[in-house]
Amino acid sequence: MELSLTTRTVGDHTVLEVGGEVDVYTAPRLRERLVELIDDGARKVVVDLGRVDFLDSTGLGVLVGALKRLRTVQGTFGLVCDKEPLLKIFRITALDQVFPIYPTVDAAMAADSAGPGA
Repeated sequence: MELSLTTRTVGDHTVLEVGGEVDVYTAPRLRERLVELIDDGARKVVVDLGRVDFLDSTGLGVLVGALKRLRTVQGTFGLVCDKEPLLKIFRITALDQVFPIYPTVDAAMAADSAGPGA
């Protein structure tokens, strides 16, 4: 399956909608897009995994790398995911303790706009 990447701006947030499979073959495209967004000035990034059917360790590594890159520029990073199979991956790897994960894009933006500790 192919990887689809769609970017939109909502207020001061950059939302990257990801669809398909994020694996060893497609993760480099996701990495390139995230790096491009951050290098172009995006500081509040929300990655919507709502249309992702599969996510492997390479994809997780890309998301961790984006989080680290944003932290170095005082940015914020949130994930949108409500699919139990994907949420299970985040729990098993304890990355649910690293990433703020929200059920909707609106929830992610509202939490980010409320500031730290929201």
